[in-house]
Amino acid sequence: MTPTSLSIVVKNNSNAAQLYAYVTGTADQGAFFLSADGVTPYYPASPSATLQPLGKDCAVAVGGPGQSRTLTIPRLAGARVWFSLDAPLTFLLNPGPSGPAVVEPSATNPADKNYDVRWAFAELTLNEAELYVNVSYVDFFSVPVSLKLENGKGEVKSVEGMPAGALDDVCGQLAAQGAKDGKGWEKLVVKTADGKSNLRALSPNAGGVMFQGLFDGYYDGYVDAAWAKYKSEDLVVNMQFGDWGDAVGRVDSTGEKLVFSNGGGTFAKPSAADIFSCSSGPFAGGEGVSDKQLNVGARLAAALNRSTLLLAGPHPEGDAVSEYYQDPTTNHYARICHAVSIGGRGYAFPYDDVGATGGEDQSGFLNDGDPKVLTIGVGGPL
Repeated sequence: MTPTSLSIVVKNNSNAAQLYAYVTGTADQGAFFLSADGVTPYYPASPSATLQPLGKDCAVAVGGPGQSRTLTIPRLAGARVWFSLDAPLTFLLNPGPSGPAVVEPSATNPADKNYDVRWAFAELTLNEAELYVNVSYVDFFSVPVSLKLENGKGEVKSVEGMPAGALDDVCGQLAAQGAKDGKGWEKLVVKTADGKSNLRALSPNAGGVMFQGLFDGYYDGYVDAAWAKYKSEDLVVNMQFGDWGDAVGRVDSTGEKLVFSNGGGTFAKPSAADIFSCSSGPFAGGEGVSDKQLNVGARLAAALNRSTLLLAGPHPEGDAVSEYYQDPTTNHYARICHAVSIGGRGYAFPYDDVGATGGEDQSGFLNDGDPKVLTIGVGGPL
């Protein structure tokens, strides 16, 4: 069983004169914030109106370059450790039926108070079984974040994340890809208010929120080729869970529906938005969608983002990391994030943790059943 609390050391590896840290999540008592002292839990009450301030200072001032601060958190679900450079973040509260709904900073709303601030986060869950933490680029990339986890036995594991200065590299490669294929990848680059430097690089899913129609039809040719291929041969997806085994799919006589055996479900042709989000169209959950179908959908979505679905399977067990992103039609944002990050690790799309059993981790996660200290470097590797 894990400890009931965890020490998190946040270190400023950037050139920001002040680094701010925040912790949000859900505890048994409800919505959780860590107070500015870095120790005291704060459980805000549900407000009577929308977009209300927190009512308490929850900005932990870490300090300038090279300085660090130790935070203490309880067990939390769906938690994030947030970071901002040189300016604090603004969190707001909306009324909720069983507690407040937290309005988090947005990278896709130019009217958001946080829009022009450089910020990032790491995701974590600390429950009775383990600590799980990862570096996420699913929505955007702006500030490098690295992780180091020491457990009770003194064993240390780490994710180095992006190198210092990586944002300019990522943005430069997105612009180059846009110039190469004319598909709009350069639109994912967000500049500072004065236009002189890069602020963040959006994922294609987030880019589609800001630019309606961006990437419409982008995957059509690849999907058509896959559906044509699997009309005359089997598509094998290993569900990698318990005794579920393989789901074997064939496209039906209409050429539109990919139908799997063993409860794997039926999938219409996904759009680019479905593929980038991994959660809409044929990949959506809801009534009548089984866990097995969601499992198969996750593996299809991962193969489409990485453009491995036309390769010999089974998927994902037969897919090597060296084969990812090799087709011209691929998630170039994810490709570039993995190419720039140290060791290629970091969540770049929602199912980036899908992979061959025992294969190279792409998602940049750490976990342990006996965590002692989590150290997070902001602005460059630890």
